[in-house]
Amino acid sequence: MLETKVISNSEVLYVGRDDRDTSPSTKALHDFQINGGGGGGLIRSWVDSMRACSPTRPKSFNNQSCWIKEHPSALNMFEEILNKSEGKQVVMFLDYDGTLSPIVDDPDRAFMSKKMRNTVRKLAKCFPTAIVSGRCREKVSSFVKLTELYYAGSHGMDIKGPEQGPKYKKENQSLLCQPATEFLPVINEVYKKLLEKTKSIPGAKVENNKFCASVHFRCVEENKWSDLAYQVRSVLKNYPKLMLTQGRKVLEIRPIIKWDKGKALEFLLESLGYNNCTDVFPIYIGDDLTDEDAFKILRDKKQGLGILVSKYAKETNASYSLQEPDEVMDFLERLVDWKQLRCGA
Repeated sequence: MLETKVISNSEVLYVGRDDRDTSPSTKALHDFQINGGGGGGLIRSWVDSMRACSPTRPKSFNNQSCWIKEHPSALNMFEEILNKSEGKQVVMFLDYDGTLSPIVDDPDRAFMSKKMRNTVRKLAKCFPTAIVSGRCREKVSSFVKLTELYYAGSHGMDIKGPEQGPKYKKENQSLLCQPATEFLPVINEVYKKLLEKTKSIPGAKVENNKFCASVHFRCVEENKWSDLAYQVRSVLKNYPKLMLTQGRKVLEIRPIIKWDKGKALEFLLESLGYNNCTDVFPIYIGDDLTDEDAFKILRDKKQGLGILVSKYAKETNASYSLQEPDEVMDFLERLVDWKQLRCGA
């Protein structure tokens, strides 16, 4: 019978209004306040932030070559990565949208290819592997369709271990970490209000990701972004225990607690028995602003490495880069081949 380890909200600190949280996703939105003076000016600042984090067209970077030197291709530097991981247990963390699947207009159709699924299946046989996504855990699990993985949904606020006991665990244990359970009713309430408020804006889509709600504006005309921001603010201003963060063409409504993808990474490493270990090598691959929390954890600890999936230069705590999901698959295939060669498989 599976054992369950539970973490509740009572073990997680709340982020106060004067809390000096400097995590990447929070820092990027310090001025992205829900409540503040001057409604018009505030909405303009929201739209400016939406535009900065979600450009409608690729930017041209004069420092692209410099950025590539600082964040070289993980494929080109594969041997260097192997050397860094020598003698250590590799643990894999993978974002979903934009990493394992392409970014698409309809978030309900962000399907991964059969080839990618087969690659991730082989990867999980070689290394402990987790999917860390802003999606609802059940939804991302239904997309991936692999029971041998760890799944961290809702930006790490909903973590579940493999249904099949992994060979690298001494005990057959199903992990459960849900630090925001008390917020479930209010998230559902806000989700319904957002549905009603945004239905007049063509292209807007609201997604209930269980412990957070997402307002997608990828298909919203840019001249309607201010209308969308106004409607979102009109709902959230009445919920002081919720905060707004941002990803690629999406606004995320989340509980104000000290929990993110970086915390999820730390929880999973500790649950696997690698807390404060020097012989573990986590690799985190992701494409979004919310993945920066995990990249920063690895950089600060000087442990493992982060790989940003992006075709264009952007500020990041990742050490290496890959351009698109196809390159992610190539990188994972190389890791699998390397592991199987070492094991004589």
